[in-house]
Amino acid sequence: MVFSGLCPLVIDDMVDEGERTVVWAQTPQNMAPCPVCGVSSGRVHGYHWRTVADVPVDGRRVVVRVRVRRLVCPTRGCRHTFREQVPGVLDRYQRRTTRLTRQVKAEVKELAGRAGARLLAILAVGVSRHTALRTLLRIPLPAARTPRVIGVDDFALRRRHRYATMIIDAETHERIAVLPDRTADPLEAWLREHPGVEVVCRDGSATYAEAIRRALPVRRRSVIGGICGRTCVKVLTAR
Repeated sequence: MVFSGLCPLVIDDMVDEGERTVVWAQTPQNMAPCPVCGVSSGRVHGYHWRTVADVPVDGRRVVVRVRVRRLVCPTRGCRHTFREQVPGVLDRYQRRTTRLTRQVKAEVKELAGRAGARLLAILAVGVSRHTALRTLLRIPLPAARTPRVIGVDDFALRRRHRYATMIIDAETHERIAVLPDRTADPLEAWLREHPGVEVVCRDGSATYAEAIRRALPVRRRSVIGGICGRTCVKVLTAR
């Protein structure tokens, strides 16, 4: 049960080295597809060892040493040699198992670089702040959605010199976008690119009113109010 995430591998031995546990394993003797032509092969050309870190157990690091086969494609004219992969357990070119990578991503997504590395060290996962940041940058961004009701307001990047525009979901108060200034053109362009917007909560700015008038059809509504004010949502509900 402790090493259930390594089930696709054949575990040969486990060695307790005090500060860490070493798991010796090998890949199952299954056919593997050639990455060039796709033909399955079981002909062994050679072996090599991969050393990867796994999820800690009992506060101690776990290291997995896996014997991986190098196979030969049987197709005439291809004869390509390739290393077999173990999807769900070992990722190509990685020094961590797939489940440990998921754990690291969850930590750095919440805490980013330095703080994420410090917490992972407490959890017996040795990751530097640079590795934590690289892992964070590899996480794909969630799919953008268009809210039905948005709030629009300006804020100062440098008071009396430089301003920007923030757009939030007026129903969930989640930040959606930040526009580079507080003029009408960027807001108009954003509204045209997101046709799902039905209601815009704004302040008394004539600039925002002009952008909304040009970008949205007449049937869409513009409500005057603060960007994060619950009053706007109450007004829309009452209507």
